[in-house]
Amino acid sequence: MTTHVLTLTCPDRPGIVASMSQGLLELGANIIESAQFGDEATATFCMRTRFDAPLDEPDEVTAALRTRAGELQAAMTVRRPDRPMRALVLVSTYDHCLVDLLYRWHAGELPIEIPLVVSNHPHLSGLVDRSGVAFEHVPVTPETRATSEARLLDLVASHDVEVVVLARYMQVLSGELCRRLAGRAVNIHHSFLPGFKGARPYHQAWARGVKVIGATAHYATAELDEGPIIDQDVARVSHAHGPDELRVVGRDLERVVLARAVKAHAEGRVFLLGDRTVVLP
Repeated sequence: MTTHVLTLTCPDRPGIVASMSQGLLELGANIIESAQFGDEATATFCMRTRFDAPLDEPDEVTAALRTRAGELQAAMTVRRPDRPMRALVLVSTYDHCLVDLLYRWHAGELPIEIPLVVSNHPHLSGLVDRSGVAFEHVPVTPETRATSEARLLDLVASHDVEVVVLARYMQVLSGELCRRLAGRAVNIHHSFLPGFKGARPYHQAWARGVKVIGATAHYATAELDEGPIIDQDVARVSHAHGPDELRVVGRDLERVVLARAVKAHAEGRVFLLGDRTVVLP
């Protein structure tokens, strides 16, 4: 028996779970866990089911369930959780999120594989090399942005990348690139959105005397820092925290929130519903 994860979205109606469960039963599958949610605002049903089946390949399972999925007008995917999702990490000069992702990956805490790290600066090449991961420096200037983004898409294709993780990548992606990577580019933002945008956010927070700071992981879209939110967290601070201390707290939040978002995405727990997400347990 081989473990698979099925994810499905379709117009909400009675009998969806019953139909797919019957289809799995006919395959000789055994359901291990299942979670679902019917979104009233969009009349959309989301389901994630993990099961053991006598079929090894996800394509075989998909073919066996295709008729039922068609009757439900469903978008369906089937993955094997023992085949990690291939992730390309984008980074600039801040290394805290990158180091955390590499550690969690090597420790087996994230269901991803990182074949490549790309940066618009050369500074972190040594760190990445020591992790046994390929590093590519792709400079970005206003004059070379189109060429740089074309190179990035080439790398995504040549390395069979399924998700792009912006680990404090300090470049704005073009609208065209965001469309090409829609739903598979996870970004981390240094505040609990909406919040302080632009340069020196922790200095802005300190100047305003904030009592809570946070971090937000979201899908990258053409509208800067407005993408569908995957995960968020906050920490309480006080008047005694200076900008440097706020930065330390904020970086811890960024690491944890980004890792949780990448894990949820790689495990097929995140469902995009327009500008919103459903994240199943």
